Amino acid sequence: MRACIVVGTRPEAIKLAPVVLRLRATAGAECTIVNTGQHRELCVQALDAFGIWPDVDLDTMASGQSLGQLTAKLFARLDTLLESQLFDWVIVQGDTTSAMVGAMVAFYRRIGVAHVEAGLRTYDRWSPFPEEINRTIIGHVSDRHFPPTQKAADNLIRAGVNRDNILVTGNTVIDAVTILRHRLAARHLDDVLPAAAATQMIDGRLLLVTSHRRESFGTGIENICLALIDLAERYRDCVIVYPVHLNPKVREPVMRLLGGHPRVHLLAPLPYLDLMVLVAHCTLVLTDSGGLQEEAPSFGKPVLILRDVTERPEVVDIGAARLVGTRREAIVRNTCDLLDDAGIYTRMAGAGNPFGDGHASERIVDALMCDRVRA
Repeated sequence: MRACIVVGTRPEAIKLAPVVLRLRATAGAECTIVNTGQHRELCVQALDAFGIWPDVDLDTMASGQSLGQLTAKLFARLDTLLESQLFDWVIVQGDTTSAMVGAMVAFYRRIGVAHVEAGLRTYDRWSPFPEEINRTIIGHVSDRHFPPTQKAADNLIRAGVNRDNILVTGNTVIDAVTILRHRLAARHLDDVLPAAAATQMIDGRLLLVTSHRRESFGTGIENICLALIDLAERYRDCVIVYPVHLNPKVREPVMRLLGGHPRVHLLAPLPYLDLMVLVAHCTLVLTDSGGLQEEAPSFGKPVLILRDVTERPEVVDIGAARLVGTRREAIVRNTCDLLDDAGIYTRMAGAGNPFGDGHASERIVDALMCDRVRA
């Protein structure tokens, strides 16, 4: 069974790494890892944490290119690749432009499409943008759907997907955290934090922040920054650590509003293992990242979601996270709840993780191998 694994962004790399490792350990299976180059450096950095290196680099990254320009490059270069090699499956993850194009080109070439983390929906085409439309398109052309939860599976069934082609697996990001746990145990916070932040952390609390969503560009990002200033001034025992995304539309307002604040530490994007060290040691997470909504509960860390909607309602339903949006007052108010009320904090920290048991990649590979045998 020959599989083509398409990755273009860091979350895809993290969530497909356990699938790659499982394929490599399975007799009769081969996989080719294709880095589309959508976010080349971050993708390679994430794969490296798992000892994986891409086999193919499509080199589509270019400064300032539009989504249309990126999509055009991806279609042309992925089509050439799939024409030149024989694959039984193209495996895509999530909802990126790389995943959408990978699924479409495989469909055009009549190659089986396997969708990892299938079925996530907000039912708002503009939030997240363009991910909601991307994953809807992937859902229409996939042959095998691997939703992480029953709610995600129910979304697929409502969309008309054959139940026989759906397998609830859990989320592969829990596999990734499980794989790296022994390495995390050997790492210390001082290995990751700047010296000034590490000094401030003595008897202090750490707030971890990430934000990169397109729908937050402009006013949303600025409101997040202003809320962080409010929190830094109010809680002198808190240290705020913010790994800043490379996108200029994120970096410009963040650097302008937060650069130089003595208790807000702006970092370059971190290797995945370093980011998980911060999650393991922080007090709480403020983020618009889908991955951190899934990972933080495994460490017992409450999550404040800097979005108005989430395609991961399970984490809100069980009480491990709150949707707070990008309004300054709401961010401050909900953070204060957690920092001031031990009861609220304890309930959220102990809510558990609804996204699986760490064996999703095994279920995915076993299902694809069985499909190959039946074919």
